[in-house]
Amino acid sequence: MKFHVLTLFPQMITDGLGVSITGRAMEKGLISVEAVDIRDYSSDKHRHVDDVPYGGGAGMVMQAGPVCDAYEALCSRLGKRPRVVYMTPQGRVFNQSIAKELAAEEDLVFLCGHYEGIDERALTLLGADNISLGDFVLTGGELPAMVMIDCISRLVPGVLNNDASAEEESFAGGLLEYPQYTRPPVYRGLAVPEVLLTGHHKRIEDWRRKESVKRTLERRPDLLPEAALSLKEQEYLEELLAREDAATPEEQAQLSELKKELGQWAKQLGTARQGARAGRRGMALAKRLLKTGLCNLRDVIGFYRVCRARLELEEKKEITEK
Repeated sequence: MKFHVLTLFPQMITDGLGVSITGRAMEKGLISVEAVDIRDYSSDKHRHVDDVPYGGGAGMVMQAGPVCDAYEALCSRLGKRPRVVYMTPQGRVFNQSIAKELAAEEDLVFLCGHYEGIDERALTLLGADNISLGDFVLTGGELPAMVMIDCISRLVPGVLNNDASAEEESFAGGLLEYPQYTRPPVYRGLAVPEVLLTGHHKRIEDWRRKESVKRTLERRPDLLPEAALSLKEQEYLEELLAREDAATPEEQAQLSELKKELGQWAKQLGTARQGARAGRRGMALAKRLLKTGLCNLRDVIGFYRVCRARLELEEKKEITEK
């Protein structure tokens, strides 16, 4: 896979990615990283690439000319117009799914902005995809580009010594990765879980999957609605939710009632409307609502009861119209 980075600081890219796993991948020819200096395409004798913004305002804006000329020169060399990714906090937030999508490209261009950004006309002409690392602002796009290149490179066959690692790490199957341990078996009074010392592969795999579910619930519950869970894992998740959210007998009874309402709601939705997945999403939403403290279990039960009633009305209306 070939990465091309349009930047004002090419050395930052080559130095940052020329070591460790990405460095070795470049040496083996599995990936290539080219840093294109946008300043080389400035028409100004002082190599200026920025100017004051029209309409006033603080800071400077990168001009469209040098950016577009740098890309067009690259296209001429490659004989095609590769996809362009622009690093900006205004874009969709980068994740493992986007990494897999981008890893399918043969050539990929990363456009790194600076100052107050890049003239919008350049972004339009290049058809750039806006992608962000998160809701924060950095001094330039080089660091986000390097993070994304590192992530995408790991998905290129042969880059990792053990390709299975890419499939088993965090976000595989929509879950966070399970805890990892190595020697010694006991360190400062903390022991490695006994199951990992048994050599029983099936038990170890079951333990790891459960730990992934548990860790995802604790740290990233927002991932669970889309996670690919088996029936056994879904039951384990509900058991964890019951332990956490139902400390008293009264709450346990209400939680059972909520599960019943969600089950009936999911059944009414049917497979055509992804009822099973909707049930999991409903439980995750209920958990988030309860954590806000703005409502209680009884309120959530009432909400899904209303959802069920609406579905029943829709069904009756469809039957009447037929």
